[in-house]
Amino acid sequence: MSQRTLSPSELHRQAVAAYVAAGADEPVQRVITALQGVNRSLERWYTLQLRELELSQGEWGIIAETARAGEPLTPGHLAQLGHVAPSSMTHRLDKLEERGLIRRAVDENNRTRVLVELTQAGRELFGRAIRESDVVEAQVLQDLGDEERLELARMLEVVIRRLDQES
Repeated sequence: MSQRTLSPSELHRQAVAAYVAAGADEPVQRVITALQGVNRSLERWYTLQLRELELSQGEWGIIAETARAGEPLTPGHLAQLGHVAPSSMTHRLDKLEERGLIRRAVDENNRTRVLVELTQAGRELFGRAIRESDVVEAQVLQDLGDEERLELARMLEVVIRRLDQES
């Protein structure tokens, strides 16, 4: 007997019911399970997007962190942000440099340090990926009006601040 694949909303209802039956608080489980479901769905899409861009998750992390920083970063700092060994970071940087997405240069203020920055091609790839992601992310939220989106963002930011206090 084959089982049919459940929709995301069916999976959500089923998971919440199981957690509540085990003694969990229903409103808490509805929120947390919904967040996990949204995250899983977006992660599947992001994985496909990275495959199309011919980037690994780690390589994307370097591009995104460097773009967010707005200034060159050291390989050691990138390794720390990516939770990887410096040797793994070197390999990733080599691949990105070969593709012309990053450049490494000696720090003019400290000639013993190397700095990593995005090239024009790297900045363009970052922008393209973000614009493509924004389309999918907007589709996820399309049933919410502007005020509802702002309220959801505000509430989630409260939760994030709470997580900051606990870490």
